[in-house]
Amino acid sequence: MKNILVLHTGGTIAMSEDQTTGKVAPSSENPLLNQGHLFENLAHLVVEDLFQLPSPHVTPVEMLILKNRIEKAITHEGIDGVIVTHGTDTLEETAYFLDITLDHNIPIVVTGAMRSSNEIGSDGLYNFQSAVWVATCEEAKDKGVLVVMNDEIHTARYVTKTHTTNVATFRTPTFGPIGLIAKNKVLFFQELIAEEKFEVNAINQNVYLLKAYAGMDGSLLQALDNPSTDGLVIEALGAGNLPPHTLPALENLLNRGVPVVLVSRCFNGVAQDVYDYAGGGKRLKEMGVIFTNGLNGPKARIKLMVALTKYKDLDSIKKYF
Repeated sequence: MKNILVLHTGGTIAMSEDQTTGKVAPSSENPLLNQGHLFENLAHLVVEDLFQLPSPHVTPVEMLILKNRIEKAITHEGIDGVIVTHGTDTLEETAYFLDITLDHNIPIVVTGAMRSSNEIGSDGLYNFQSAVWVATCEEAKDKGVLVVMNDEIHTARYVTKTHTTNVATFRTPTFGPIGLIAKNKVLFFQELIAEEKFEVNAINQNVYLLKAYAGMDGSLLQALDNPSTDGLVIEALGAGNLPPHTLPALENLLNRGVPVVLVSRCFNGVAQDVYDYAGGGKRLKEMGVIFTNGLNGPKARIKLMVALTKYKDLDSIKKYF
């Protein structure tokens, strides 16, 4: 019988719908807290209500608290696996933060729900059950942090929320899920080639995220050109390009030593330094812009924040990407 730590942090999975107004809000008590008996033949669940936060309220501060709690459980409490229940809006960011800061091989699973506990077709308890199956599965070891939703198993590195309300919202663009849950069986079909792990003890960097658009000028970049800006991530056009009127302000940021990380705003594919024209990816890279390999904007921001806890110079930060 495996010992599985369950950390509830809030979100729709812990909310209820008002039957009169239809509004969804946090419940007075997490409806999953008393469901451990349903899984007593699968695992011994150690359950904690760590937070009760809608996911838009979650910040890197809570992510670090969550990471430290998991670290303590693995190191000192003999835990065989971890499940985190989380609101879906920022679930992918918390999962990715845990993925790059926890250096352990046990299964760590993040799950949530798109429908509150008392709605027709509620998916919370089912997703939680799936998470228990994955967390107790030997094959789930050494695969990094996993996101389990709607019968699919995704890596924290590449999964993203793709629909505002659909229960099949979590997808992995370009690569697809690495496994499935068929009835009570956990089936893996692929895994990441390599994992990245970084030590972090504090996180308070100001890293901003901008999305490029047609006709964009340098005004937003100029507004960020101040001492409080530690880093910037830009979701660029296409394969990794920016409108030319952004370049003077971008160059000022780079000359001041502010790391600028570039991803694509496209749903599929990766950013590359392909085009050789003003604002094209090739010239951006020559200016010192850092290109990522398949991360989306929110996750690149998390990664840059983690990198900045250890390094301040651009050359060292580039090694993280």
